[in-house]
Amino acid sequence: MKGVILAGGTGSRLMPLTKVTNKHLLPVYDKPMLYYPLQTLLDAAITEIMIVSGRGHAGHFLELLGSGTEWGAHFTYEIQETAGGIAHALGLAEHWADGEPVTVILGDNIFQDSIRDATKSFSSGAMIFLKEVPDARRFGVVEIEGDRILSIEEKPKEPKSNFAVTGLYMYDAEVFDIIKTLKPSGRGELEITDVNNEYVRKGLMNFSILEGYWSDAGTFDSLLRAGLMVKQHHTEKSTGKKDKYFQL
Repeated sequence: MKGVILAGGTGSRLMPLTKVTNKHLLPVYDKPMLYYPLQTLLDAAITEIMIVSGRGHAGHFLELLGSGTEWGAHFTYEIQETAGGIAHALGLAEHWADGEPVTVILGDNIFQDSIRDATKSFSSGAMIFLKEVPDARRFGVVEIEGDRILSIEEKPKEPKSNFAVTGLYMYDAEVFDIIKTLKPSGRGELEITDVNNEYVRKGLMNFSILEGYWSDAGTFDSLLRAGLMVKQHHTEKSTGKKDKYFQL
Protein backbone atom coordinates (compact mmCIF):
# COMPACT_ATOMS: atom_id res chain seq x y z
CA MET A 1 0.00 0.00 0.00
CA LYS A 2 1.31 3.42 -1.00
CA GLY A 3 0.08 6.80 0.22
CA VAL A 4 -0.75 10.02 -1.60
CA ILE A 5 -1.20 13.39 0.09
CA LEU A 6 -2.99 15.94 -2.06
CA ALA A 7 -1.79 19.42 -1.13
CA GLY A 8 -2.56 21.55 -4.18
CA GLY A 9 -5.09 24.30 -4.67
CA THR A 10 -4.88 28.04 -4.11
CA GLY A 11 -6.35 28.23 -0.61
CA SER A 12 -8.51 31.16 -1.75
CA ARG A 13 -10.94 30.74 1.16
CA LEU A 14 -8.08 31.46 3.56
CA MET A 15 -6.82 34.67 1.96
CA PRO A 16 -4.86 36.69 3.00
CA LEU A 17 -3.22 33.91 5.09
CA THR A 18 -2.41 32.08 1.87
CA LYS A 19 -1.17 35.09 -0.09
CA VAL A 20 2.48 34.07 0.28
CA THR A 21 2.24 30.45 1.43
CA ASN A 22 0.36 27.23 0.75
CA LYS A 23 -2.55 26.60 3.13
CA HIS A 24 -1.17 23.16 4.01
CA LEU A 25 1.84 24.86 5.59
CA LEU A 26 -0.28 26.97 7.94
CA PRO A 27 -0.18 26.00 11.63
CA VAL A 28 -2.86 23.85 13.23
CA TYR A 29 -2.17 24.29 16.94
CA ASP A 30 1.48 23.24 17.26
CA LYS A 31 2.31 21.72 13.84
CA PRO A 32 2.10 22.58 10.16
CA MET A 33 -1.24 21.39 8.78
CA LEU A 34 0.42 18.86 6.48
CA TYR A 35 1.98 16.99 9.41
CA TYR A 36 -1.41 15.62 10.46
CA PRO A 37 -2.37 13.73 7.27
CA LEU A 38 1.25 12.66 6.97
CA GLN A 39 1.14 11.17 10.47
CA THR A 40 -2.13 9.38 9.64
CA LEU A 41 -0.34 7.56 6.83
CA LEU A 42 2.81 6.85 8.84
CA ASP A 43 0.76 5.47 11.75
CA ALA A 44 -0.80 3.05 9.26
CA ALA A 45 2.71 1.81 8.36
CA ILE A 46 2.57 3.51 4.94
CA THR A 47 6.09 4.74 4.22
CA GLU A 48 6.08 5.20 0.42
CA ILE A 49 4.34 8.55 0.11
CA MET A 50 3.80 10.99 -2.75
CA ILE A 51 3.01 14.63 -2.02
CA VAL A 52 1.16 16.40 -4.84
CA SER A 53 1.26 20.20 -4.72
CA GLY A 54 0.88 23.19 -7.01
CA ARG A 55 3.83 24.96 -8.57
CA GLY A 56 3.98 28.04 -6.39
CA HIS A 57 5.19 26.49 -3.13
CA ALA A 58 6.55 23.08 -4.12
CA GLY A 59 10.00 24.02 -2.84
CA HIS A 60 8.56 24.83 0.58
CA PHE A 61 7.22 21.28 0.92
CA LEU A 62 10.60 19.86 -0.01
CA GLU A 63 12.33 22.15 2.47
CA LEU A 64 9.90 21.17 5.24
CA LEU A 65 9.75 17.42 4.68
CA GLY A 66 12.96 16.52 2.84
CA SER A 67 13.43 13.02 1.49
CA GLY A 68 11.45 11.37 4.29
CA THR A 69 14.50 9.86 5.97
CA GLU A 70 13.87 11.54 9.32
CA TRP A 71 10.34 10.13 9.20
CA GLY A 72 11.47 6.61 8.42
CA ALA A 73 9.81 6.98 5.03
CA HIS A 74 10.48 7.84 1.39
CA PHE A 75 8.79 10.91 -0.09
CA THR A 76 8.19 11.60 -3.75
CA TYR A 77 7.00 14.98 -5.01
CA GLU A 78 4.69 15.73 -7.94
CA ILE A 79 3.45 19.03 -9.35
CA GLN A 80 -0.14 19.68 -10.37
CA GLU A 81 0.35 22.35 -13.01
CA THR A 82 -3.27 23.56 -12.97
CA ALA A 83 -6.07 23.28 -10.41
CA GLY A 84 -7.86 20.38 -12.08
CA GLY A 85 -9.54 18.85 -9.05
CA ILE A 86 -8.83 16.07 -6.57
CA ALA A 87 -9.27 13.25 -9.09
CA HIS A 88 -6.92 14.98 -11.54
CA ALA A 89 -4.28 15.36 -8.83
CA LEU A 90 -4.59 11.69 -7.90
CA GLY A 91 -4.21 10.71 -11.56
CA LEU A 92 -0.68 12.14 -11.49
CA ALA A 93 0.34 9.28 -9.18
CA GLU A 94 -0.52 6.49 -11.63
CA HIS A 95 2.98 5.54 -12.79
CA TRP A 96 4.46 6.00 -9.34
CA ALA A 97 1.80 3.73 -7.79
CA ASP A 98 2.86 1.00 -10.24
CA GLY A 99 -0.25 -1.12 -9.83
CA GLU A 100 -0.33 -1.05 -6.02
CA PRO A 101 -3.39 0.09 -4.04
CA VAL A 102 -3.19 3.63 -2.69
CA THR A 103 -4.45 5.43 0.38
CA VAL A 104 -5.29 9.01 -0.55
CA ILE A 105 -5.64 11.79 2.00
CA LEU A 106 -6.35 15.47 1.54
CA GLY A 107 -3.67 17.68 3.00
CA ASP A 108 -6.15 19.78 4.97
CA ASN A 109 -7.92 16.87 6.70
CA ILE A 110 -7.13 16.00 10.30
CA PHE A 111 -8.12 12.65 11.80
CA GLN A 112 -7.93 11.18 15.28
CA ASP A 113 -8.68 7.59 14.26
CA SER A 114 -6.02 5.13 13.17
CA ILE A 115 -6.55 3.48 9.79
CA ARG A 116 -3.91 0.80 10.27
CA ASP A 117 -6.41 -2.09 10.41
CA ALA A 118 -8.23 -0.81 7.33
CA THR A 119 -5.04 -0.59 5.29
CA LYS A 120 -3.98 -4.07 6.37
CA SER A 121 -7.27 -5.64 5.32
CA PHE A 122 -7.77 -3.69 2.10
CA SER A 123 -7.30 -5.73 -1.08
CA SER A 124 -9.52 -4.47 -3.90
CA GLY A 125 -12.26 -2.03 -4.84
CA ALA A 126 -12.47 1.18 -2.83
CA MET A 127 -13.10 2.34 0.71
CA ILE A 128 -14.25 5.71 2.01
CA PHE A 129 -14.29 6.97 5.59
CA LEU A 130 -17.45 8.58 6.91
CA LYS A 131 -18.18 10.89 9.81
CA GLU A 132 -21.59 11.82 11.18
CA VAL A 133 -21.90 15.60 11.10
CA PRO A 134 -24.56 18.18 11.99
CA ASP A 135 -24.08 20.20 8.78
CA ALA A 136 -24.11 17.55 6.05
CA ARG A 137 -25.04 20.04 3.32
CA ARG A 138 -21.41 21.24 3.31
CA PHE A 139 -20.01 17.87 2.24
CA GLY A 140 -20.37 14.90 -0.03
CA VAL A 141 -23.09 12.82 1.64
CA VAL A 142 -23.76 9.08 1.36
CA GLU A 143 -27.04 7.24 1.05
CA ILE A 144 -26.68 3.99 2.99
CA GLU A 145 -28.80 0.85 3.05
CA GLY A 146 -27.54 -1.71 5.55
CA ASP A 147 -23.87 -2.27 4.78
CA ARG A 148 -24.12 -0.86 1.24
CA ILE A 149 -23.65 2.62 -0.11
CA LEU A 150 -26.32 3.42 -2.68
CA SER A 151 -25.07 6.83 -3.80
CA ILE A 152 -22.90 9.81 -2.95
CA GLU A 153 -24.17 13.34 -3.54
CA GLU A 154 -21.98 16.42 -3.37
CA LYS A 155 -23.28 19.26 -1.16
CA PRO A 156 -26.95 18.21 -1.35
CA LYS A 157 -29.74 20.60 -0.45
CA GLU A 158 -31.63 17.68 1.12
CA PRO A 159 -29.05 15.21 2.51
CA LYS A 160 -30.06 11.55 2.49
CA SER A 161 -28.07 10.94 5.68
CA ASN A 162 -25.90 12.79 8.18
CA PHE A 163 -22.77 10.92 7.11
CA ALA A 164 -20.19 13.03 5.31
CA VAL A 165 -17.45 11.62 3.10
CA THR A 166 -14.14 12.72 4.60
CA GLY A 167 -10.98 13.40 2.64
CA LEU A 168 -9.58 9.90 3.11
CA TYR A 169 -9.92 7.15 0.51
CA MET A 170 -8.45 3.77 -0.43
CA TYR A 171 -8.41 2.55 -4.03
CA ASP A 172 -7.14 -0.35 -6.04
CA ALA A 173 -5.27 0.28 -9.29
CA GLU A 174 -8.51 0.55 -11.27
CA VAL A 175 -8.95 4.07 -9.92
CA PHE A 176 -6.58 5.39 -12.56
CA ASP A 177 -8.60 3.87 -15.38
CA ILE A 178 -11.74 5.41 -13.91
CA ILE A 179 -10.11 8.85 -13.70
CA LYS A 180 -9.29 8.69 -17.42
CA THR A 181 -13.01 8.32 -18.22
CA LEU A 182 -14.13 11.37 -16.21
CA LYS A 183 -15.39 14.58 -17.72
CA PRO A 184 -14.88 17.93 -15.99
CA SER A 185 -17.68 19.10 -13.75
CA GLY A 186 -19.40 22.45 -13.98
CA ARG A 187 -16.46 24.04 -12.19
CA GLY A 188 -14.02 22.57 -14.70
CA GLU A 189 -12.51 19.93 -12.42
CA LEU A 190 -12.35 16.14 -12.27
CA GLU A 191 -14.36 15.29 -9.17
CA ILE A 192 -13.45 12.59 -6.68
CA THR A 193 -17.19 12.09 -6.02
CA ASP A 194 -17.53 10.88 -9.62
CA VAL A 195 -14.73 8.36 -8.99
CA ASN A 196 -16.42 7.13 -5.83
CA ASN A 197 -19.81 6.83 -7.49
CA GLU A 198 -18.30 4.68 -10.22
CA TYR A 199 -17.08 2.24 -7.56
CA VAL A 200 -20.55 2.41 -6.01
CA ARG A 201 -22.13 1.62 -9.38
CA LYS A 202 -19.90 -1.44 -9.74
CA GLY A 203 -20.71 -2.64 -6.22
CA LEU A 204 -17.08 -2.27 -5.16
CA MET A 205 -17.34 0.51 -2.59
CA ASN A 206 -16.86 -0.19 1.12
CA PHE A 207 -16.98 2.22 4.01
CA SER A 208 -15.83 2.72 7.57
CA ILE A 209 -17.39 5.11 10.10
CA LEU A 210 -14.94 7.20 12.11
CA GLU A 211 -15.33 7.37 15.88
CA GLY A 212 -12.80 10.07 16.76
CA TYR A 213 -12.69 13.70 15.75
CA TRP A 214 -12.28 14.81 12.18
CA SER A 215 -12.08 18.24 10.60
CA ASP A 216 -10.99 19.78 7.38
CA ALA A 217 -9.12 23.07 7.71
CA GLY A 218 -9.86 24.89 4.48
CA THR A 219 -11.85 27.82 5.89
CA PHE A 220 -11.25 30.22 8.76
CA ASP A 221 -13.85 28.49 10.92
CA SER A 222 -12.67 24.96 10.18
CA LEU A 223 -9.02 25.94 10.63
CA LEU A 224 -9.85 27.31 14.06
CA ARG A 225 -11.97 24.27 14.90
CA ALA A 226 -9.21 21.89 13.86
CA GLY A 227 -6.73 23.66 16.13
CA LEU A 228 -9.12 23.52 19.06
CA MET A 229 -9.75 19.80 18.47
CA VAL A 230 -6.03 19.05 18.49
CA LYS A 231 -5.47 21.24 21.56
CA GLN A 232 -8.28 19.51 23.46
CA HIS A 233 -7.01 16.07 22.49
CA HIS A 234 -3.50 16.92 23.71
CA THR A 235 -4.90 18.20 27.01
CA GLU A 236 -6.98 15.07 27.57
CA LYS A 237 -4.01 12.80 26.81
CA SER A 238 -1.69 14.62 29.20
CA THR A 239 -4.11 15.37 32.06
CA GLY A 240 -7.11 13.13 31.52
CA LYS A 241 -9.30 16.25 31.61
CA LYS A 242 -10.92 18.45 29.02
CA ASP A 243 -9.31 21.86 28.56
CA LYS A 244 -11.78 24.30 30.13
CA TYR A 245 -10.58 27.07 27.81
CA PHE A 246 -11.12 25.10 24.63
CA GLN A 247 -14.54 23.52 24.91
CA LEU A 248 -16.09 22.50 21.56
